Amino acid sequence: MNWQAGTAKLWHGLWTFWDAARKFALENPLDPFPLKRTLTGYNTVKAKADVRAGINVALLGFCQGMAFASMAGLPLRYGVMCSAVSALVGPWLASSRHTVLGPTNGSAFIIFSYFASYPHLDQLQLMPMLVFLVGAMLILGAYFRVADLAQYISRSVMVAYVTGASVMIVINQAPALLGVARVATHMKEGESAPGNVFGNVWNFLTHLGAANWWALLVALATAGCYTALRYWKPKWPAFIISLVPGPLVCLLLQRFDIHLPTFSSGELDAAHLLPPFPSFLSSEAPSQFAQLFGLAIGIAFVANLENSVMAKTLASRGNYRVDPNQDMLSLGAANLACAYFAGMPASGSLTRSALNFESGARTAVSSLVGGAVCLTGALTLGPLIVYLPKAALATLVICIAISLIHKKQIRICLRATKSDAFVFMVTFIATLLVPLHVAIFTGVGVAIMLYLRKAARPSLVEYEFNKEGNLAEAALNAQRQHPSISIVHVEGDLFFGAAELFRTQIQRTCSDPNLRIIILRLKNARHLDATSVMALEELVQTMRRAGRDLIISGAGRDVYRVLRDSGVLQEIGRENFFMGSAQNPNIATRNALKRAQQIIGAKEADVHIYYDPRHAKKDEKA
Repeated sequence: MNWQAGTAKLWHGLWTFWDAARKFALENPLDPFPLKRTLTGYNTVKAKADVRAGINVALLGFCQGMAFASMAGLPLRYGVMCSAVSALVGPWLASSRHTVLGPTNGSAFIIFSYFASYPHLDQLQLMPMLVFLVGAMLILGAYFRVADLAQYISRSVMVAYVTGASVMIVINQAPALLGVARVATHMKEGESAPGNVFGNVWNFLTHLGAANWWALLVALATAGCYTALRYWKPKWPAFIISLVPGPLVCLLLQRFDIHLPTFSSGELDAAHLLPPFPSFLSSEAPSQFAQLFGLAIGIAFVANLENSVMAKTLASRGNYRVDPNQDMLSLGAANLACAYFAGMPASGSLTRSALNFESGARTAVSSLVGGAVCLTGALTLGPLIVYLPKAALATLVICIAISLIHKKQIRICLRATKSDAFVFMVTFIATLLVPLHVAIFTGVGVAIMLYLRKAARPSLVEYEFNKEGNLAEAALNAQRQHPSISIVHVEGDLFFGAAELFRTQIQRTCSDPNLRIIILRLKNARHLDATSVMALEELVQTMRRAGRDLIISGAGRDVYRVLRDSGVLQEIGRENFFMGSAQNPNIATRNALKRAQQIIGAKEADVHIYYDPRHAKKDEKA
């Protein structure tokens, strides 16, 4: 009977959880089918514009998919299929009309950096699990409305991250540009390779003797074509056109029995477009989950950041509004689909989204058209890949990486403040030494710590009542009106970072042997938390053991709520707590001073408060 009762409780718990999850999903403001608003009233004018834009984006997406897959060290089909599948799935759930999903620099950077640091891992075997985890995290984040947190990331972190990652990509593609075979690093199982920029540079320089100078000729032809088009014909699809010289030179050299390194036809083989879906019941699943969890968080974080920034930018230009969490949901769904269809992690593409907008796209249907065209290309153009030299694609990848290094932004980060410069340098160096998902969190952590260091400086100033009865800052080194009573005005944030400084400054005030009572004026104190409340409780206990006491005046409702709920208000004593008054800002401190005189046994409470409504704003600042 016990096992039956246990089973019944288990089923009841599972049903309760399922019912709560279902209600949470139903009550969530996310729209399960936002595309229906687009399809309502859809006409041929919009359709023509969307088809034209979709074809333009598909051509760019096909080529960029190959480039970003090459960046990540993956077969080309992973990038092309990501471009196709994410463009087909994302629009059904997105609020943006113009954002095009697919592989980007950010996801390619992080994947390459991670697996370069752990060469013993089977990248292709782990990729479906990785993309699935990214999609699941994005969907959960959308339902819990965390997309807006991206705005709190320092721009210095992002500039340094992109700059450092660009440098790594250039160095990683340099061997392919010169036809130098990638140097294998032989490691024991469980060990991680140095995988940083310095080791890669050394390996490259020591193998320059094996360079294929015909590959350099192809690289120069490709770079020349790309640069000329960007300079003289900036509106032309430079990336696509620049791929033409490489195969032509390759075919010409083959007539003289000179062969260049090219991609194999299997890179876009339709037979490999459905890899094994990750099995969560296999014995390897827990170890894979633990291995990839941090990497998946980093990719999901960067992907959501890129998608949110791009969607808001295009929505502003198109005069409509987007929901970042709705777009985060569409991005998560696109990644789940990519996990099954041999795709790499998807994000919001800057270049393809901008091209979609500039091509006149009217609705998200343009993304569906582009995805269909790109998928058709992936299934039919595989045999032609054998004519594409690796040096040509490596050259274009390097050109893209270099274009992402913005000298003006770097100069601003280095010159604006010392904190910005420090954050930039730490993040930049981290991108060269550790995997990129670790580097970006390192930069974010340093930026947050520096901000907290600035914010954790509450102002504690001793106050007294002047002859007019107004509360004002006491003169430096002047004798107190009441030698045994000190009124300390606290202004600023009293969160955990400020607790120790707050405690130290109060203890310094308590060093006066004549002092019996401290009145803490918390009128402008903000953001009390558990750490600062415990510091306040310890201060009360310490003072009372020494025969002293502490009174709080001018506290707002938030301060009162925190002290009441934590139980510290009872420790202080309600008779020693005086709420602030908006009508008369000084009345709470006057009453606190009378209470202090009562405690020390003073016979006269010679405190006179004059309140003039015309000086209300001035008193508020006091």
